[in-house]
Amino acid sequence: MKYFLLKIALSIFLIIDTVNAEIINKFDISGNKRISDETIIIFSELKVNEEVSKSKLDQVIKNLYKTNFFKNISLNFDNNILSIQVEENPIIENLEITGIKKQSLVEFIMSKIRLAEMKSFDEVLLSSDLDLIDNILTTNGYYFNKISSSKNVNNSLNTIDLKINIELGEKAKINKIVFLGEKIFKDKRLKEVIASEEHRFWKFISKNVYINQELINLDKRLLTNYFKNNGYYNVKVENSFVEFDKESNFNLIYNISPGQKFFFNNFSLNLPTDYDPKLFEKITKKFPKLKGKTYSLIKINDILDDINDIALTKQYEFINASLSEETLGDKINFRINISESEKFYIEKINIRGNFTTLEEVIRNNLIVDEGDPFNEILFNKSVNDIQSLGLFKKVETEINEGSNSSLKEIDLKVEERPTGEISLTAGFGTTGETLGGGIRENNFLGRAIRLDTNLELTPDSIKGRFIYSKPNFNYSDNTLFTAIKSSTSDFMTDSGYKTSEIGFSLGTRFEQFQNIFLSPELDFLIEDLETSSKASSTLKKQEGSYTDLYFNYSINQDLRDKKFRTEDGYVTTFSQELPIVSDNAEISNAFEVTKYKKLSTTSSMVGKISFFGKTVTGLNDDVRISKRLNIPSSRLRGFQSGKVGPVENNDYIGGNHLSSLNLSATLPNIVQGLDNLDVGVFIDAANVWGVDYDSTLDDRSTIRSSTGVALNLLTPIGPLSFSFANALSQASSDKTETFRFNLGTQF
Repeated sequence: MKYFLLKIALSIFLIIDTVNAEIINKFDISGNKRISDETIIIFSELKVNEEVSKSKLDQVIKNLYKTNFFKNISLNFDNNILSIQVEENPIIENLEITGIKKQSLVEFIMSKIRLAEMKSFDEVLLSSDLDLIDNILTTNGYYFNKISSSKNVNNSLNTIDLKINIELGEKAKINKIVFLGEKIFKDKRLKEVIASEEHRFWKFISKNVYINQELINLDKRLLTNYFKNNGYYNVKVENSFVEFDKESNFNLIYNISPGQKFFFNNFSLNLPTDYDPKLFEKITKKFPKLKGKTYSLIKINDILDDINDIALTKQYEFINASLSEETLGDKINFRINISESEKFYIEKINIRGNFTTLEEVIRNNLIVDEGDPFNEILFNKSVNDIQSLGLFKKVETEINEGSNSSLKEIDLKVEERPTGEISLTAGFGTTGETLGGGIRENNFLGRAIRLDTNLELTPDSIKGRFIYSKPNFNYSDNTLFTAIKSSTSDFMTDSGYKTSEIGFSLGTRFEQFQNIFLSPELDFLIEDLETSSKASSTLKKQEGSYTDLYFNYSINQDLRDKKFRTEDGYVTTFSQELPIVSDNAEISNAFEVTKYKKLSTTSSMVGKISFFGKTVTGLNDDVRISKRLNIPSSRLRGFQSGKVGPVENNDYIGGNHLSSLNLSATLPNIVQGLDNLDVGVFIDAANVWGVDYDSTLDDRSTIRSSTGVALNLLTPIGPLSFSFANALSQASSDKTETFRFNLGTQF
């Protein structure tokens, strides 16, 4: 900077101090080889026949240096002629970054630095860019880096080859995460809230075990929201980290000042005079129920979401909601102010950054369009819909002025993510080994089309499928999917039959009401059924080929606070299968509801209760054995899968009806230092009954139940689950198992 100011001072000194408001008749440009005279004059911001003064000439020098085209500039104004002598900076012909193998990181650095090929070189910019690179690397977890530059100058051509050399330091591992301050919540619980993780040998796949500033910023937001959702309105979260050893291990420290716990007090709603208060009764009815309850940011956001819903359904195109708060001791009064926002229309929407994804895919997910009045609620929903496609790392927007005051231009920039996946899975459990693999592409042809093919092998079966899924089909909000599937299952030993199936399905999924999704589907299936020699005459009659065409649908509502390690909310599903054409028609109905509830505000203990019921009924004939119901071990721990219920000739034939009830609770802080281990206690109860062709085989009177302990451990090769269970009630023919484990994932 001193050098820069000295150059300006020396140049100004050469100008005659007595210059006062004279007319420029002519420009005399010298020293330029690459930059044209016209360009220099344009950047000077002066014109022929313009009056100039000493201050204007000072500004000319500043303007020209600002271009970064020149290393030296001098001016002389004499006899109404302005002489501008320049020495050009060299042009960067080649720019190379070495030392980084990860090409995506190199590309990211190139996009952020100011120096680039075919641009002017400047030492000040180089120094600034080297500092920026170091900052980018540390943000990505790389510390103790060595960054240098080398230049090869071609004086005759005034060009330069620039090489930036990087010696990457080791990524800074998180040895320990420490929470300082008043201990409101257990450390184990807070570690579950944040994204960063302590480095352990079994977490070698995770990227969250390294110091990353963006991840730390996310942690601070997550911790802040967690405390605010539990009443701590004034919580402050700060972070620091200290080097632990010479192997680049760090302790990540969060200093949390929770402050006092607050409770909701009075709520009020302020509406414009022409708004009907009855339209907002859904909101005002909540106010008395919240009074005296623990302050929660989630509940405040729920109210704001309700306002958004009203704005959308009642066509309030220009609406704005603001919140004012008043604290009185440990209580908070809230005033919600509804007002009309600035009215303007969308002139143009510019979409950038989609190199693979077609622009129409993005535009089809925009609820607002060019020419529409701008509605912030609808626009934000559009951005969320685009983000939920799973095709982009980032979706950023910017609103700019349009051609007049009532029009706006919207810039929507996306950053694409890799969309192809190859998976290999292996499972080892008490029931045998499972092997599987698959290939998935989530953005085929840039149209957000999902292609998914996989294969699974178990001791009893071989299953394969191919799925095609198209969101926003035919410019609607519906997702269209189709699948081809094939399987062979051999249950001769335990259930007395073997089946081979090949089928085709076509369906869609859409949001019928808010958070309620409907999924109708057509299923076509061809089945070959074979029974064992010891099967009853009734079952032997079922041997042969079947052709079925069914209409299936499901209604799903998912109101969980989060999908992984859920703490609150519920999810419920109702499904039905109806025959259209069938050689052996049956109707099936299924219903499942699962409720989650946090049992303690100071720990991670969460209770869960789940009910599942299913029934299948033959319309003309008995339900064929491959369609009968069996209790899986996941719903009735302590019993072998499918080896419960009606028995005929030592074969477990299943039933027409099935129900199960599962209660469980997590046990916090059982094993210190293992944050990826969940331990819980459970009680399971279930029954399967109903044999349409022989009521004497019915087993409705015996309810099976068990209790035990479950452990779930996340390992680098997949989830590992254990259950230790003891049967409380059973039938004499049931087969039990005290211990069960499974390692690996299945399709």
